[in-house]
Amino acid sequence: MKIAVSATGGSLDAEVEPRFGRCAYFVIVDAETMLMEAPENPGAAASGGAGPQAAQTLKQRGVEVVLTGQVGPNAQGALDTAGIKVVSGVSGKVRAAVEAYQAS
Repeated sequence: MKIAVSATGGSLDAEVEPRFGRCAYFVIVDAETMLMEAPENPGAAASGGAGPQAAQTLKQRGVEVVLTGQVGPNAQGALDTAGIKVVSGVSGKVRAAVEAYQAS
């Protein structure tokens, strides 16, 4: 399973970014191997539609779960359509967020 975390930087030691659609990076972690990639969020600087654009990016990368602070209604709809589970209210370091999710 691939888990994406909205993040301020491109590493497991980055902070979780509270805004899904406007985060700088998505740290995508393979839950089985803990291998990660950290693509920049192409929607971060968009004038509109950042959340749905971000959701599409994650769908194309095979993400099944998103950990983030909050998700707007348009992004939530796009994530629901993509079949991506959303866990909001997440904060702290990316690594800790992924580990906490896996332990739940």
